[in-house]
Amino acid sequence: MIEINDKDFYMLVEYLQKNYGINLIKKRTLIESRLNNYLVSKGFSEYTSFLEYVFSDATGTELNQILNRLTTNYSYFMREWEHFQLFKDRVLSELAADVKDHDLRIWSAGCSTGQEPYTLAMLISDYFGKDKGRWDSKILATDISIKALDAARLGVYDDDCLKNVPSDWKMSYFRKQQDGRWQVSDALKKEVIFRRFNLIEQQFPFKKQFHVIFCRNVMIYFNEQTKRTLIQKFYESIAIGGYLFIGQSETIDRGDYRFKNVMPSVYKKVG
Repeated sequence: MIEINDKDFYMLVEYLQKNYGINLIKKRTLIESRLNNYLVSKGFSEYTSFLEYVFSDATGTELNQILNRLTTNYSYFMREWEHFQLFKDRVLSELAADVKDHDLRIWSAGCSTGQEPYTLAMLISDYFGKDKGRWDSKILATDISIKALDAARLGVYDDDCLKNVPSDWKMSYFRKQQDGRWQVSDALKKEVIFRRFNLIEQQFPFKKQFHVIFCRNVMIYFNEQTKRTLIQKFYESIAIGGYLFIGQSETIDRGDYRFKNVMPSVYKKVG
């Protein structure tokens, strides 16, 4: 195992914190274990020369390789099902009644390999049924990892990832592949727009507010100041009456924001 010295460790941690909000100050072993094989494959035996090589790459390719290796993109369909249950039983009915222009704006922020936005798309399709064509309900799905986004766009998953997916959904929204895996149908893929996006951008570029934002199990990487700043930007990006879903292991200080706590890790903007 190639060990990273203190100078290189703190330089890398500070860079990731400043530019991506990722806090790895307590993850020295993780950095070494996840980057070790890549250093070796690139012909490096120590971090100093490797990091000089990474930061001198004007294309950003090598930096993306680091991000892909240091961020965890573990997900599966129906993860934290209570959120999807609330989305199906309460949120969609409210939106169907309140959104007069039939323009649903939903953002899956930190979408990883696509299971969350595809689940939302299936729930929307099932809810509206034959009326689905009357609604513009495409979901924006973003992540910092190009590798994760490539996998999401491909939309191929193994049986374990789909273990919680109802059999009728499998038949309707997936195609069985020769290797035993399942690929998302072309029709469902058209319901999700995947984009690379850095959540700590100073300003979000969106012209319209969202009705629902899912940002689950992302802020665990951020320090408290970065989290507070991000929550404020989410608040400004959600329409009144809209919802914010965060991970069940995450919390926000409700005293700082005009959110109503609907259930653990689900908040509604009330004013």
